Amino acid sequence: MSAAQGTPIERMSQGQYAALADFRHRLRRFLAFSEAAAARAGLPSQQHQALLTLAGHAGRSPATVGLLAEQLLIAPHTAAELVARMVEAGLLTKARGTEDRRRVELTLTPRATETLGALTDAHLAELRHLGPALIAALDEGTGDRGEV
Repeated sequence: MSAAQGTPIERMSQGQYAALADFRHRLRRFLAFSEAAAARAGLPSQQHQALLTLAGHAGRSPATVGLLAEQLLIAPHTAAELVARMVEAGLLTKARGTEDRRRVELTLTPRATETLGALTDAHLAELRHLGPALIAALDEGTGDRGEV
């Protein structure tokens, strides 16, 4: 970093640091809310994240264990174990791929869809509540720092 750029502390005001700290705090509160809501629904947080990932998958190919590993930032063997637990819990079904029999395609069960719908409703309500404060903190924390 050149002397003209200064250190990050010199480039950011105390108010911007405060805003970024507030944003991180509010974001962590949302994540804690999410974990608690999933637990109340009888799901570990990672299973909730997996359901959301699979429900939101809009790719041209069906969802797979590999997609889940990539989206959740976990190792493929960890994703395979997660899928096995979710199949056992009645949240997912697995089927051999129609075009490539080596692939295992994942589908949400009706139970998973219902559970995810209730969790999504709760999350959207919480985001409506927290959203404006998150946006304000992010705007303030990343606002113009006087850079040319």
